[in-house]
This record gives sequence, C-alpha cells and structure tokens, in this order.
Amino acid sequence: MSNAPLTLVCQGLTKTFNKDLPESRPALNKVDLSIAKGDFVVLIGGNGAGKSTLLNAIAGAIQPDQGALQISGQNITHLAPHKRASLVTRVFQDPMAGTAAAMTIEENLAIAERRGRSHRARRLLTDGRRTVYREWLKELELGLENRLDTSVALLSGGQRQALSLLMAVVSQPALLLLDEHTAALDPRTADRVMGATLRAVSERSLTTLMVTHNMSQAIATGNRLIMMDAGRIVFDVRDAEKASLTTESLVERFQIDNDRMLLKH
Repeated sequence: MSNAPLTLVCQGLTKTFNKDLPESRPALNKVDLSIAKGDFVVLIGGNGAGKSTLLNAIAGAIQPDQGALQISGQNITHLAPHKRASLVTRVFQDPMAGTAAAMTIEENLAIAERRGRSHRARRLLTDGRRTVYREWLKELELGLENRLDTSVALLSGGQRQALSLLMAVVSQPALLLLDEHTAALDPRTADRVMGATLRAVSERSLTTLMVTHNMSQAIATGNRLIMMDAGRIVFDVRDAEKASLTTESLVERFQIDNDRMLLKH
C-alpha cells in the first residue's frame, strides 16, 4: 500500500434507485474505497456494476443514501456539485458534455481555469493568457492552438473531447474523473486523447480515477486496477501485481461475459 496522503476516502457508500420496486438492488452496496495522492486508478466492471453510480456520487451528481465522502481531508458528502468543482473534475464519454458549444475555445479555457471561483472568464483573456492557452493546446497535437477564437460548436467530436480533457486538468483538481472518455471516439482519435491524458496526468501529478470497458487499456494504464460487481468492489490490485495481469487471466478469473468489455482497441 502507498504511504502517500489520501486524496479520496469513500466510507460505506450505499445507493439504491427505485427502492419501492421489489426487484430493486443497491447500485452501491457499502463501498469502501481510499485513493492515495498521485494514484492512477482504473475501474472496470460489467453493465450495472456500479461504476457510473460511484463516479456520480463522487462528483455530486447523486446523493448517497448512506456513507461519507472525503477529498483531501474535506467532507464533501453533502456538498453541492458546483461547490466541489475546485476539488474534483470530470470528463464524460459524450464529447459534447464537457464544453460550452456557443463559446470559443479560449472562452471555454478561461472558464475552466477559474473553475470554482467567481472571477469572470473574459477578464482572463489577455494576450499573456492566450499565449499560455496556445501552449496547452499545442500539447494535444490537434492544431487547436491556432484556433483560439473558433466556436467550439465547429470542432469535431475528438477535438471537443480533447478540449474537455484540457479543461478538466488546467485547474489542478485534487481528483480527476475519467468516465469512459475515449469510448465514443474512433481508434486513432481515442489513442491521441489517451496519450494527451497520460501526459496531462503525469505532468500535473494528478490523482485519477478512470472508468473503462477496454480490458487492454485497463491493464496497460495506471498503477492500480479495481473491479466492481453488483455495487461492490470485488478485486483490487496495484503496482507489480497489476503489471502481471493479462486480459486472458482477468476474463478467466471473473468469467466476464459482457459485449462491452473489450479485449482490444
């Protein structure tokens, strides 16, 4: 186990939807999870395992029925999503979800840079900040550094997702959530966005929790792998033990039979 301070602590998280229905089951079933500062944790599991519900609870999109959440020692269990925005950011599967289409690239970045603060975005749009934005965008290798005044609505899905990633990391959040953020992209664009993700996480030393259905990606990425099933964490390995995993051993061990659990890109 890591001796680093803890970024995320989930204690006994429980959430049940449609409680009045006889067939209802907990989406989260007393989940305990601690993530150390600097960890890159990959979360896998079949449909209905509880992955998205866990991310929604951490981000504040849903309120758990029971349990507690802490980020960097701060209790955020009942904190509104916008009030935890400076602590936790998220990149969604849908490339359209993380950007403001009616605004320009530079306006989107200015808003993201002041995430959780009250300063107006336009006040940040100085020549100095534009130079910084160009440098950030250049890292994505998509040519966006020369299109600061372009409306985001004119960008491709892959470009918007790359911009969403950049917007999520520029405020240096305590925790970055990646919610199948390459799943909707074509393979070449997905590889570019994943490469940009790894660079951003490494350069900014970000603590990261990533959900993926891609088994090869899950094994190759990060220093810790967690599997959920029926609202519980059923498998948790890190470092050398994680590095020794193969897709075949995971499939055999857990008898994974789910057409969204991909063995290859």
